[in-house]
Amino acid sequence: MIISLIAAIISTASIIIYDHYLVKETVIIKESRTSSLVKSEDLLLNGNLQRHFLSSAPTNFIQAAKKATPAVVYIRASNGDSFQNMRGYNNAAGSGVIISSDGYIATNNHVIEDGTNITVVLNDRREFSAEIIGKDPTTDLALLKIEASELPYLVFGNSDSLQVGEWVLAVGNPFRLQSTVTAGIVSAKGRNINILDTEYGIESFIQTDAAVNPGNSGGALVNTNGELVGINTAIITYSGRYEGYSFAIPANLAMKVIFDLKEFGAVHRGLLGITAENLSVDRARQLGLPSPNGVHVVRVSPESGAHKAGIRRGDVILRIQGRRINTLPEMLEILGRFRPGDEVEVSYYRNGEEFTTLSILKNQLNTTDLVSVRKDKILTDLGFEVRDLLPSEERRLGKEGGVKVISIYRGSTIARTKMEPGYIITKMNEQAITSADQLVKMLEETRGRIFFEGHYEKYPGPWWYAFHR
Repeated sequence: MIISLIAAIISTASIIIYDHYLVKETVIIKESRTSSLVKSEDLLLNGNLQRHFLSSAPTNFIQAAKKATPAVVYIRASNGDSFQNMRGYNNAAGSGVIISSDGYIATNNHVIEDGTNITVVLNDRREFSAEIIGKDPTTDLALLKIEASELPYLVFGNSDSLQVGEWVLAVGNPFRLQSTVTAGIVSAKGRNINILDTEYGIESFIQTDAAVNPGNSGGALVNTNGELVGINTAIITYSGRYEGYSFAIPANLAMKVIFDLKEFGAVHRGLLGITAENLSVDRARQLGLPSPNGVHVVRVSPESGAHKAGIRRGDVILRIQGRRINTLPEMLEILGRFRPGDEVEVSYYRNGEEFTTLSILKNQLNTTDLVSVRKDKILTDLGFEVRDLLPSEERRLGKEGGVKVISIYRGSTIARTKMEPGYIITKMNEQAITSADQLVKMLEETRGRIFFEGHYEKYPGPWWYAFHR
């Protein structure tokens, strides 16, 4: 009893002495927040607002949902009025994400590609007619603009920081249900599901198990901080409804594409100049690589950036800009963030050794000019690709305006006219053609007989081609 009393007195005295003579340590945690109102549009798209972290911090979804739902809109695309639609005119519907306070909206190309009248319905039920700023079928992205101000919007997050197993939210308008929020985890990254039927399509999707249904396309994938980390695009389904596999375009790729569409009306893709394939287990073993990670080069285009950088057929590309390359979709996603003229660091494997080189990316014409080859659906349906004339071509030809045919698909409507690549379209149905934008718009609006007038740079005289649409 006496011993217990003595022990209690000693413990109490120790606590009193500690509190009196020792200074308590105070830990202050400051949370840095980005202002929700950013005036500079460039700041929204240049990546400076992206944070770098291993995973998003909150473990609940309340604040993220509050941020995201006001910034996600309903989009209706039609090619006729309501009376005409009853007669078979098409309607499409989906979602979009407001990315700036003055009304720029990101969505999927497939949501609006067949529409001539685009209606945007905000979360507060206001309706606006939207202008199509640009479309990119190779990434299935599009940019719209509505005339409004002081709108709620989402800031692009850093999709590279997403971790498999991390919580994410999908926000959209499935079945025309306003601003529906579902939750899931990141199931995988760099997924290729072969839905973009185009030669230069980039598929490196974020796969989640968040419930995504028809109408969610073009909506937001956000982390638990409420940052936009992806644009919801597709589902894999056998029933036509949600079955647990949904896919989103990574924000870092979407940000570059949206910026290009905003600045130029088209996307400027930087190409390495190679044809490549995923590395198989057998090929990796033959080459002496410990694992089938990397991209096997099967062809290098002459005078391309890769050719001039010393990359050869048979090499295995291991890293670009220091980022490990495991599959072809991953490589295409990384390269899709760059423009012609940009220099990238490429690490590759050859004959048991690893090398690093610098390569200057080029465009489809194998130059560093910011020239966009148009691949709008109306063009690919007819079977050709076009671009605006370069200033140097206009000076050399002594003509203003015109659209140059870059490629023609075998067996297509255009191929049957006997037109050849290099043809310069100067008139369509007797109306002067001055730009690719104008040509695409006229083709979309014209049915029946279409008559091209133009010329070839190396052949004398005018040439005419006709077909029906």
